[in-house]
Amino acid sequence: MKNLLENISNPADLRKLNPAQLPQLAKELRAFIIDIVSTKEGHLGASLGVVELTIALHYLFDTPNDLLVWDVGHQAYGHKILTGRKNVFHTNRQFGGIAGFPTRNESKFDAFGVGHSSTSISAALGMAIASNLKGETQKHHIAVIGDSSIASGMAFEALNHAGVSKANLLIILNDNAIGIDPAVGALKEYLTKVKTDKRLAAQNNIIKALNFDYSGPIDGHDLPKILSELERLKTVKGPKFLHVITTKGKGLQLAEEDQVTYHAPGKFDKISGKRLKKEASLFTKYQDVFGKTIVELADKNDKIVAITPAMLTGSSLKLMLEKHPKRTFDVGIAEQHAVTLAAGIATQGLMPFCNIYSTFLQRAYDQVIHDVALQNLPVIFCLDRAGLVGEDGATHHGVFDLAYLRLIPNLIVFAPRNEIELRNILYTAQLGLESPIAIRYPRGLGNIVDWQKPFRRIEIGTGVCLKEGNKTAILSIGTVAKNVSEALQLMENAENFSHYDLRFVKPLDDNLLHTIFTKYQTIITIEDGTIKGGFGSAILEFASQNNYKQKVKTLGIPDNFIEHGSVTKLQLKLGLDVNNLSNTFKLLS
Repeated sequence: MKNLLENISNPADLRKLNPAQLPQLAKELRAFIIDIVSTKEGHLGASLGVVELTIALHYLFDTPNDLLVWDVGHQAYGHKILTGRKNVFHTNRQFGGIAGFPTRNESKFDAFGVGHSSTSISAALGMAIASNLKGETQKHHIAVIGDSSIASGMAFEALNHAGVSKANLLIILNDNAIGIDPAVGALKEYLTKVKTDKRLAAQNNIIKALNFDYSGPIDGHDLPKILSELERLKTVKGPKFLHVITTKGKGLQLAEEDQVTYHAPGKFDKISGKRLKKEASLFTKYQDVFGKTIVELADKNDKIVAITPAMLTGSSLKLMLEKHPKRTFDVGIAEQHAVTLAAGIATQGLMPFCNIYSTFLQRAYDQVIHDVALQNLPVIFCLDRAGLVGEDGATHHGVFDLAYLRLIPNLIVFAPRNEIELRNILYTAQLGLESPIAIRYPRGLGNIVDWQKPFRRIEIGTGVCLKEGNKTAILSIGTVAKNVSEALQLMENAENFSHYDLRFVKPLDDNLLHTIFTKYQTIITIEDGTIKGGFGSAILEFASQNNYKQKVKTLGIPDNFIEHGSVTKLQLKLGLDVNNLSNTFKLLS
């Protein structure tokens, strides 16, 4: 049988096929995705689940003139392959290759850049309103959103607005009952009922109540049904809503059976689907250090409560859920709610550990300021995936947290240099603080085998000296301290350098800094966060306020959005790897 996919470079090629050929194309597209992702890694399950829908959308709509917006972007691999990136798809998420998410500067078919969830309806509605204002009333605007993403506050806000607009907007709900972890909440339960209760779908319908033309639910893997319904909806004016039922991981049995693991399974055998075993490491992932430690603390402290916005597995709070289910809350993709929920819990004398990825806390910035810090409530923020996170790229790097958090009054900001420090600050926080604290730590493996030491309390606002020297002082924050230590070991004149771990960006250890500025003529700061407004800026402010005149050089993330790629390659590019740091220290000393 002739291979159809090999002759398709863009949607114009796709539209040359007849509808009867599309199921074969769906099989080929699934096989292509599985083949590449099995060796290159990436987000698998979500893209496999929307193959038929992706084909139907590009087949019936005039993309890119009709505007198609994907929510989050985990499910957009088929879209990328059909829109001119098939031959470079093997570079997906690789350093120098195409991005893992839709990106406007990568393709005209990527109508909106995405990475964080629940933005698609707002963006597509904005496009539709703009088209009306420009008199382009025949243009279509489509948002594809998942059942976990649509439960977010931002999506509800957009639905509320869209329902009273005259926008030519089509919202497609890709309902597979799972995000990364299984979907949660009352809306999820409602959608489950709608799938089996035709009366509920036809009459007592939440979406219809918001003035949408609702249709569905329909089988998202039945191409004739999808094509027929989309063809009909093209003729309907105003806001429309199509409810599509799909299976995440469709076409790969193990991905269908274990949807959490196969969201992003790593390397696997493309025939059997079995994941390839990675070489066992003696070290522990930072999220597992957090997950195991909070369980250990919660076993003895019944005031501890854990909260996460849809990241139970990623943050290792699954361990807490298993041991203390009544004190563990997955609130869905709702970062703002997670923060203010934690604030409410804190008012009642409990100790909320609110675990949010660094990049996602940006979505709840007002709540951190207004609901937590302003009221000086002792919420314990645990910011996973801080610093450079690798292949997910610019939308996911946690490089802004030190800068955007240190300016907030009442908030303590701490960055552990290793697993033991993370363990001890978690212990310290649950002993009782009078202010909120943000603890930020990276993704991936630590570097200490025996990290489960007896707990030791950390004095808030204190740094430590890791190495004594006599000429230049290097001040680091967080796990980049390891690179500094290794860089100094390469140097012939290492005795000239002292190395200090400040640990706290706020409050700074003023006593230690006065000692440093009195003793050394050259100060070098280093961080895995943005230089603008970050840790280095805090040291420069200290020097200015105290009239110190020494040369201060700041190293860190430059004032750019950083591309995707392995952390090792990104550090090399940014000059934060061991060898580059060693050379930089030589030049600055």
